[in-house]
Amino acid sequence: MLVAVATDTVLIVGMNIVAMSSSNLIDPNDTTPLDAQNIKDRQFGSKMVLVVEQMQCLTIWTIKTCILIMYNRLTMSLRQNLAVKIVGGYVLLSFVVMEILYLGVWCRPFNQYWAVPPNSTQCNAATNHLITNMVFNISSDIMIIAIPMPVFLSSTLPGRRKAVLCGVFAVGTFTIISAVLNKYYSFTQPFGLDWTFWYIRESSTAIIAANLPLTWTLLQHVFHLKSFHEKYANQYTHSHSRSGFRSNGYGSRNPRSTIRGTVSSAIDRSASEERINQGFASIPLKIYQKREIQISTLPAGPDDHRRAGMSSTDSLPDGLKTRVDVQGGGASHSSRSHGYNGSTSEKSIV
Repeated sequence: MLVAVATDTVLIVGMNIVAMSSSNLIDPNDTTPLDAQNIKDRQFGSKMVLVVEQMQCLTIWTIKTCILIMYNRLTMSLRQNLAVKIVGGYVLLSFVVMEILYLGVWCRPFNQYWAVPPNSTQCNAATNHLITNMVFNISSDIMIIAIPMPVFLSSTLPGRRKAVLCGVFAVGTFTIISAVLNKYYSFTQPFGLDWTFWYIRESSTAIIAANLPLTWTLLQHVFHLKSFHEKYANQYTHSHSRSGFRSNGYGSRNPRSTIRGTVSSAIDRSASEERINQGFASIPLKIYQKREIQISTLPAGPDDHRRAGMSSTDSLPDGLKTRVDVQGGGASHSSRSHGYNGSTSEKSIV
């Protein structure tokens, strides 16, 4: 877009020079003699016409390219992306063909574009070039405007947003009208200056139309679309919360609907948790087990031998028993030990 702004600046400056100078397109009713100074002035004016024409082509086709690049990003996963690529190929091909015809075919040799007088009317009136430019320019503009139309017509946007988008399309349509009018005045009034004004209007309007989608935040504040969007969102949230309140059974008198709503919400939560957990399926899991073993020696009771499954002939010294408690890894059990060792504790992590 910076390239388009630079070429448009050169176009505007050059057009002001063309408006105040003469070219090799001489009016038959002009009786000014062709002296050396007049020929020199007309040669300079003819060169400026050549510069203006090239800057106009570069500006318009650069803007088309910028719009198509934006379309390509917006329709990356849509069916319209193929149409964007086809139109992009057409725009590129049309520019190449137009430049080849203008610089190498319509006027030969090339210096006849500023010769006074030229050897062909194609070197001063450039009728063939104007027709070629008009066909390629208007047809590509119509294609570019038509690309987002299916999405726009099938959208369910609020009326105010659609009105703003219609304004953007209207600016693009005015660019086409300007292209038609500048060629109309170029053919009907070739010695006048009306065509110069429409050249400027076309390029300036095209720049505005290409940059309007990128100023959406500004348009929201100007047309109060942000507050409208919030109101619409609040209405949707309020109605959605009311329906959720009823589906959960808090606003219903039927107990069956309460149970049904509760089960449904539970299923939704489970499904959402399952979708979340699927994202961690590729992460390896490790299981850590903590086992605590505590060994203590306590005074033996009269029934401890029977609980431990011990015989009366195979017993510990009188008054002692050993108890082993395993927590986290197995059940508690008892075994025997000799001596009174007090109490110990051991922890291990597997």
